[in-house]
Amino acid sequence: MLSVPIDLESPVPMYEQIYSYIKNDIKDGRLTERSKLPSARSLATHLNISRNTVDMAYSQLVSEGYIESVPKSGFYVAAVSALASIPLMPLNRKENKKEEKKSFLYDFSPFAIDINSFPHNIWRKLSKDCMNEYNNELFLLGDSKGDESLRNAIAGYLYSSRGVICSPEQIIVGAGTDYLLLLLSKLFSVQKTDNPVIIAMENPTYKRAYEIFTTGMQFEVLPVGLDQNGIRVDKLSGSKADVVYVTPSHQYPLGLVMPVKRRQELLSWASLKNERYIIEDDHDSEFRYKGKPIPALKGMDSLGKVIYLGTFSRAIAPAIRVGYMVLPEELLTLYKKHLGMFASTVSRVDQYIITHFLADGYFERHLNKIRTLYKNKHDLLLQALKIFQNKIILEGEHAGLHLVVYFKTSLTEKELLDLACSGGIKLYGLNRHYIVPGANTLPGILLGYANLSEDEIKKGTLALYEILKDFLTD
Repeated sequence: MLSVPIDLESPVPMYEQIYSYIKNDIKDGRLTERSKLPSARSLATHLNISRNTVDMAYSQLVSEGYIESVPKSGFYVAAVSALASIPLMPLNRKENKKEEKKSFLYDFSPFAIDINSFPHNIWRKLSKDCMNEYNNELFLLGDSKGDESLRNAIAGYLYSSRGVICSPEQIIVGAGTDYLLLLLSKLFSVQKTDNPVIIAMENPTYKRAYEIFTTGMQFEVLPVGLDQNGIRVDKLSGSKADVVYVTPSHQYPLGLVMPVKRRQELLSWASLKNERYIIEDDHDSEFRYKGKPIPALKGMDSLGKVIYLGTFSRAIAPAIRVGYMVLPEELLTLYKKHLGMFASTVSRVDQYIITHFLADGYFERHLNKIRTLYKNKHDLLLQALKIFQNKIILEGEHAGLHLVVYFKTSLTEKELLDLACSGGIKLYGLNRHYIVPGANTLPGILLGYANLSEDEIKKGTLALYEILKDFLTD
């Protein structure tokens, strides 16, 4: 029998105390998956409280997907414990505090956006439209995959801009890519119960995804090297991987574009076994400044092998925690059967705003505006970097929100970062994105420009040159 400590003098209602206690036990693994909970009547008798109080606690736990009610059997811990306990931010907090205290004259962050370009007036209008008397249903629980109207709008956007043909039914809406990767990882675990899932990733790669797969879900991850066309399929074919995570339209962080032939090779690899899949993270496909946008790999997928991930965080704002995932039909069936109990993690109010931002044409106009803004900054940075002459090597230009710059110097990456830091310039090294160390002989830097003004780009680049010029060679 659960011995839930009840504080009768606490301002927190008793049902919330019971709810929090059981939820924490599930998250911490003390209540394991499929464990049976005491009936509401017996727990109320044990705690000497009203049964209604226990009913309210259980109802909240069911709503959030922590427990399940099985007719004529009782309440059981849902298949959520491993997911709920994942540390979503496996970061060194002490190091973060030190960084926060340090102020910089110029921060060339590759992760930032130009927040001044946020469409305040349109967002305010849509928010006001949402809060009218006809939208009371937005305060009720909606579809666990996301509101159908939003999924319809996303499907239309993907077809027109990325060449992806999918039904709204295949789309899962969630609070950012990290959460969707967690759901996807759980889905792989359900699908492969006989052998552990092995995931291949580009090296270098998006390290947040790597941390979720390894630290969060404890999957084995195999790093696969790149050539000028992206991930090496010949190396992938020789591995034991079941799933591969790629960023084909704009490889993160190097900025490579995977050509059609390599994409076909990757799809052929996936087609050789039933349970092989490709995760396509299309994180910043909106920003291409030379030529036409690169179509999504998902648009070439005729066998249902590509899982497509997208987000609005880069195109609108990081705090807009709305991402989406397109599942192949086979995985969609598994999702409905095993993960359908998870409620959507995106507020229905936010879903309403995003829906109309897409469907009413605001998003397209916003993209056109910021694409021009970022192109101007991109071109200005390229011009400003000419002061370095032949002492640097550039990669990844013409797309995304950062350049990769290799400096011809005997300095190590850390020495270069520290030297820039001492001069008030925040730089971001390439090495942190490698699963295993790369073969780079020169220190590489991800030089972001989105959050800097044009004046800051010019002055910051000149200041960086003055700091490094005595350490550079031809």
